[in-house]
Amino acid sequence: MQRRHLLQSAAALAAPALGSLGTARAQAPAFPVRPLKLLVAFPAGGPTDITMRALADGASKILGQPVIVENKPGAGGTLPAQQLQSSAPDGYTVAQIPLGVFRLPYTTKINWDPVKDISYVLNLTGYAFGVVVPTDSPLKSWTHFVGWARANPGQLSYGSTGTMTSPHLTMELIAQKLNLQLLHVPYKGSADLMQSILGGNIMAAADSTGFAPQVEAGKLRVLNTWGEQRLAKFPDAPTLKELGLDLVQNSPFGLGAPRGTPPAVVKRLHDAFKAAMEQDSYKTALGRYDMVPMYMGTAGYSKFAQDTFVREKALIDKLGLARPS
Repeated sequence: MQRRHLLQSAAALAAPALGSLGTARAQAPAFPVRPLKLLVAFPAGGPTDITMRALADGASKILGQPVIVENKPGAGGTLPAQQLQSSAPDGYTVAQIPLGVFRLPYTTKINWDPVKDISYVLNLTGYAFGVVVPTDSPLKSWTHFVGWARANPGQLSYGSTGTMTSPHLTMELIAQKLNLQLLHVPYKGSADLMQSILGGNIMAAADSTGFAPQVEAGKLRVLNTWGEQRLAKFPDAPTLKELGLDLVQNSPFGLGAPRGTPPAVVKRLHDAFKAAMEQDSYKTALGRYDMVPMYMGTAGYSKFAQDTFVREKALIDKLGLARPS
């Protein structure tokens, strides 16, 4: 009887403590409680950086914590995704995921899987692309571009935003279809690329419409664009399809978090960045570069990642750029 009484007394004493622990857990602060880091795949000052900073500003107001942009240019836009592999799965590190991420295992030996080792949050938008030359270039049209390239094999230099990026691979596909030999010069992003073409270091640039301000200023001329239809900002520039090339290239990108990020945290990130996408400040920033919101939710974006991973292998194989197995 005495032993039973002692046990009951101990249980009675423990109950308030356990209750307090449960209350403490229930009252744990909700995510986020400190600043978030948003890794952007291209340099400061380019169209990606400018639009992502507008998005980050909007999301920070919704989350109640700063969203700090960190630029990680180079490696064809894949460095943010690679950094996720060593980041804690707590939602405080989020990365831009360009299409080049899905090509990486086919061209470079890596020890992680772009589909399985990223928690996909949402897709944001996509790039519109085209080819530009300086306004004083003798290449007045795409016909002149192709003619000069054929007459001077390997001498027509064009820049892109990096090896294995969509501009680079699409230009290589165009060259393959037209039997051209072009000289590719990679850069870390649009800002560097625009500086180089304006400085006369290369003859042409294949880029997202980060070139828009330079075209509007009369410094560059658009030879073609790569969408299904002509761009409203450049109505005189024909599409590749109009030029007889059955190619359409747009390049959706979104946000990912480290693998294993709790679903509730992924949802909180999704909801905040989705709301930021709908703000006028973000839409205005996109409009400067003929970009539009291109929303996919968490499930849809995850499925897109799976499908794109398969599709990009076919492109790499077609161009003969796969690494030896």
